[in-house]
Amino acid sequence: MTVHAGPGDPHRPRAPRWDAPEPSRAGRGARSGPKPGLSVDAIVSAAIAVADAEGMAAFSMRAVGERLGRTAMALYTYVPGKDELLALMHDRALAELPPPAPRSDDWRAAATDWAEQLYACYLRHPWVLRLPPARPALGPAELAALESLLSALAPAALAPARLRGAVAALRQYVRGAAAATADASGDQLDGFAPDFAEHFPLLTALRRDPGGAPGNEDGEAFRAGLAVLLDGIAAS
Repeated sequence: MTVHAGPGDPHRPRAPRWDAPEPSRAGRGARSGPKPGLSVDAIVSAAIAVADAEGMAAFSMRAVGERLGRTAMALYTYVPGKDELLALMHDRALAELPPPAPRSDDWRAAATDWAEQLYACYLRHPWVLRLPPARPALGPAELAALESLLSALAPAALAPARLRGAVAALRQYVRGAAAATADASGDQLDGFAPDFAEHFPLLTALRRDPGGAPGNEDGEAFRAGLAVLLDGIAAS
């Protein structure tokens, strides 16, 4: 399921105000404004908790409101709509990524660290992988993540066109690998068909290998694929 990050035409979503102030209560009576304690920050935190626990299939403004002890309508005073909330959630999740490391001549190690941090972030918040990767306005945390990757790749001295290709390839690889890990598990594959192992012996063998299973804790398969990609960048 793909969730668009803006209302109306999915090709022209509306970006949230990343620095939106809290609603003013000036001039309101004691009973007319939202209850104290509700804020954009609290709503985003509650929304992430709902998405982490229930996934996007169960995500709704009503579910977020219930977690906060409010109605869905109460949230709209702070967030224009579900799509804007999803964009804020996405950027909050990426804000967990560490700041750029000091510049190093070992661009492969720096790029590997960047990729592993993003991969781990996606697995902590797999609902992010249900959002479209391209949006008309990137949030500050996503821009910071891109800046970190560019900083990591700078010592490779790639030509601009090669650099753009490397950035795109790394982002797409990490996202795709994380999606495969989040979606695939032994139980899911075994439940696909009662005689799965008989019909798909090579896939079964790969899944059972501790270094090749898509969801293994050490991420051996992820790092192996990443190394191949970095080999290609080095050769360019």
